[in-house]
Amino acid sequence: MKILSAEQIRRADQYTIKNEPVPSIELMERASKAFVKLFQSNFKNNDHVHIFCGIGNNGGDGLAVGRILRTNDYCVHIYVIGNPEKGSEDFRTNLTRLGSDYTLIHTEAQFPELDSNALIIDAIFGSGLTREVGGFHASLIHHLNAQKASRISIDIPSGLFADQSSTGAIIRSTLTVSFQLPKLAFMFPENHPYVGDWKAVDIGLSTKFIEQESSAVYLTGKSEIRSQIQPRTKFDHKGTFGKALIVAGSFGKMGAAMLAGNAALRSGLGLLTMHVPACGYEIIQISIPEAMATIDKNSKAISSLGQVDGYSAVGIGPGLGQDEATYQMLAEFLERYDGPLVVDADALNIIAENRQLLQLLPKNTILTPHPAEFKRLAGEWSDDFDRLEKQKEFSASFNVIIVLKGAHSSITDPGGRVFFNSTGNPGMGTAGSGDVLTGMITALIAGSYTALDAAVVATFMHGLSGDLAVADIGTVSLMASDIIEYLPRAYKKFYK
Repeated sequence: MKILSAEQIRRADQYTIKNEPVPSIELMERASKAFVKLFQSNFKNNDHVHIFCGIGNNGGDGLAVGRILRTNDYCVHIYVIGNPEKGSEDFRTNLTRLGSDYTLIHTEAQFPELDSNALIIDAIFGSGLTREVGGFHASLIHHLNAQKASRISIDIPSGLFADQSSTGAIIRSTLTVSFQLPKLAFMFPENHPYVGDWKAVDIGLSTKFIEQESSAVYLTGKSEIRSQIQPRTKFDHKGTFGKALIVAGSFGKMGAAMLAGNAALRSGLGLLTMHVPACGYEIIQISIPEAMATIDKNSKAISSLGQVDGYSAVGIGPGLGQDEATYQMLAEFLERYDGPLVVDADALNIIAENRQLLQLLPKNTILTPHPAEFKRLAGEWSDDFDRLEKQKEFSASFNVIIVLKGAHSSITDPGGRVFFNSTGNPGMGTAGSGDVLTGMITALIAGSYTALDAAVVATFMHGLSGDLAVADIGTVSLMASDIIEYLPRAYKKFYK
């Protein structure tokens, strides 16, 4: 799914109006009905609904929503903020359709106090907002945020910019119902307190326009993954699915190696070799009997690697530690290896401390940092939009693919494309979850997926497995090993 800018969505509206053709007021009606349909599936009609409408088209949506809800027996109170005579054409049309049953708010003394059973629908400002909210409107937003009632925003929380960081007054929504496509702002943790949960509803914008419109930003869903998943045929064998080496573990951190190795095998890898320190030999042989093991001469850390040319991919970093001998091993390995590579955890930290190693990374190496690790690599950022720009620049500068882990993990390639992930949940914020992802990506890239497809598919399946696990276990008790346990169910959804 493409993520378009606010300007592109505006053009999609205009294209649809001109080429369907459909009057703009009827497109607004269609959008309002789509909002109401989702609203009704989430909220009963025994609560009082309070709709706050600005005088632009977002306010026009709010007026239409209020009228439709009233016909469905909801108790609806509608407030208009501003001078209706100065409203947009479609706003004024919907005000006429509504009739006189609404309240004008001109002063702070008119702000209503609402109880916890009330529902607030925010239709004050839409995605066309071009400046931060201040003054009277900011006072209203602060007042609504202070109410104990739930808040639902139409298209975007009022005060939030779709395509850049926002610092003014912003509605703190429980749920945001976006029209047609999500906004880029929804992908970032800094905006979660305002966006809350979000849903995108189809309002019938031109699919032709959306398909033709250029975008380098995508949200990965099931349909995209289904087209990327590689089929398995009758005469395939273990050699077909790749031979991978995972370099992981150190004294006290062998669990990370176990998680990465088990995840690789559960992701369909044909042959796995684990290179571990001597202290980890028995652990690996017992915990992953399907894997072969090569043993480092160092008892507690990995200090050297033998021949690596026979592997179709290498994953390195989980539980590696940052011993001086390990740094030397990593530098020597990067000097002579030019194949598919996944770099995670302590390997990333070593590279951050020894930046000359960045120049040795093979083209399309996959780096899988969490935000703190990425900050060590790329430096500080001012906000999440700036962080994304740094991620894109880093990918382009070093010809690498970056999987920046978190809610809506962002994946960037050297060409400037961005893929946000749509699966996953808070329970996955637990020790070892990243080690599982490293094993999964290594398995896919070894099995002849392109580096980008391996990163995108593995990240999606990682999150999907976590979602399936959470449905049974809950967010509090989820462990990284549970993600591995549920991987067969996740993959089964795409293989029949």
